[in-house]
Amino acid sequence: MRRWCANAREVVVAGGEGGTVVLAHGYGMDQASWDKILPSITKANKVLLFDWDFTAGADEDGDEARYTFGRFADDLIALMDEREVRGAVLVGHSMSAMVGCIAAARRPDLFAHLLLLCASPRYINSEEEGYVGGFEEAAIHGMLGAMESDFQAWVKGFVPNAAGGAADDMAAATVEPLERSFLAMDPAVALGVARMIFLGDQRPALDAVPAQCTIVGVRHDFAAPPVVAEYMERRMTKAGTDVAVVIVESVGHFPQLVAATRVAGILDGMLLRLRHQGLSIGHDGTEEGETTVPVATEVQIDGGIDVTT
Repeated sequence: MRRWCANAREVVVAGGEGGTVVLAHGYGMDQASWDKILPSITKANKVLLFDWDFTAGADEDGDEARYTFGRFADDLIALMDEREVRGAVLVGHSMSAMVGCIAAARRPDLFAHLLLLCASPRYINSEEEGYVGGFEEAAIHGMLGAMESDFQAWVKGFVPNAAGGAADDMAAATVEPLERSFLAMDPAVALGVARMIFLGDQRPALDAVPAQCTIVGVRHDFAAPPVVAEYMERRMTKAGTDVAVVIVESVGHFPQLVAATRVAGILDGMLLRLRHQGLSIGHDGTEEGETTVPVATEVQIDGGIDVTT
């Protein structure tokens, strides 16, 4: 079953000389979440968008056990292979940022650069390890319980907070469409994916990312606060990854909606730097003379769910 490509599509602009940018949306959203930044990046690049299989329009089989970061990474790899794209730029929002890290570790030839937008490898704090993820474990379990008992009520409470709607007029305008997108998910599927995201621990994946990375956080994002971006930078730098952090002065967990101009500017600047470095971004593997990211040994990253009980 092609779970990952229920609504896969490409946006190609005639005359564009850039490579391929892959846009991977986060939880509760679909490919329409990128609409505000598309006019900028399609001027010189081919853009590949798709919907994960938990969206309203995608085909799902109801098997919660298949929801792991590793499975999503394999689906992303399969999509790249079918499109014969190598050395692309991946923009992964929220959960898709860590999916991208795992996919890049497993297949280093696929991505020249990862832009990790509002990423978090672990949402639960660990006092013993000195790790701040933003949430206490009891709060996560309480949230999951609220989702299970009344999904609609949970969405109505969670989305305005996650969007930062109480603090910013632009964010407030995103709340209603975001709520519709969240509510379009099947509640059982939404719960299964949420368990994967909020109970999982993907920190080890940060040690094996071969591609350059730009971590983009938001100053006032309660779901993935800047301290998480700083942790990721330290750990990835220690592991030898070329990584930079940019903190957007905005609110909420959805900067592609609330601060789209800023996000598009960061992406455009990063693409320009890659071209200056002489990297060939996102061409298929069949053209003669192409120079893409070197293929390294595949790294085995589990990416499975880690449920703390």
